[in-house]
Amino acid sequence: MIHDMAPTVLAGLFAAAFGAGLIDAMVGGGGLIQIPALFGFLPGIGHASLLGTNKISSVVGTTFAAQRYARVIQIPWNAVWPATLMALVGAFIGAYIVTQISTETLRLLLPVLLSAVALYTFLRKDLGSVHAPKLSRSRERFFGACVGLAIGLYDGFFGPGTGSFLMVAFVVFFGFDFLAATAGAKVVNVACNLASLAWFAPSGHVIAWLGFSMAFFNLLGAQVGAAIAIKRGAGFVRRILLGVVLVLIVKTGWDSYSPFFL
Repeated sequence: MIHDMAPTVLAGLFAAAFGAGLIDAMVGGGGLIQIPALFGFLPGIGHASLLGTNKISSVVGTTFAAQRYARVIQIPWNAVWPATLMALVGAFIGAYIVTQISTETLRLLLPVLLSAVALYTFLRKDLGSVHAPKLSRSRERFFGACVGLAIGLYDGFFGPGTGSFLMVAFVVFFGFDFLAATAGAKVVNVACNLASLAWFAPSGHVIAWLGFSMAFFNLLGAQVGAAIAIKRGAGFVRRILLGVVLVLIVKTGWDSYSPFFL
């Protein structure tokens, strides 16, 4: 229970929640801060319960960020609505799967996927700088549904980096700029978190008091992050995305592969 945890543990988890909200509101990837913190500070708790607790915290910050973007950014709903609906399905299935099997294989793949995202973003200097949709409305809806299902499944199954993957997908495949992609990614991410909780909570895989306490700090971070991203624009978001992804490559690579060499 939360009141049994040492003050240093709570302080570390709350700081991680604030940092996750800050980064996630700008470029996604907050789970790669918050989830390792939960696993590191609470090693005796099962992985499904830690992932479920993370969803409680994340959904609050992500919902606020989505609302903040929606007030000032034109969200590309034609692609986002199908992606959101299918993400609900994918995330629910993924959350069920993670309670049944180990996530070790996916941990090994994550640094490779992030490296591909970083390389592509770095090589495409103009990526996400201009909002120039390149699909017809019907194709937007179809591919939006495909993206939502695939990334929703990943989010429910494991989760870290979901926001970043959504952003890059909207920019690369749909031609959106980074701000429109970020706004759309937040909407889809809210659906992912809610669908995952729909499985985790009834099956007992959440620490509710801890999740809601961390949600407060995640929300504070999201307020700051969304304000900075909107003020500074797409170019700034691209630079932050690259920096965050590079740090996450190092972090996830070390966590995944260091046991093989030590």
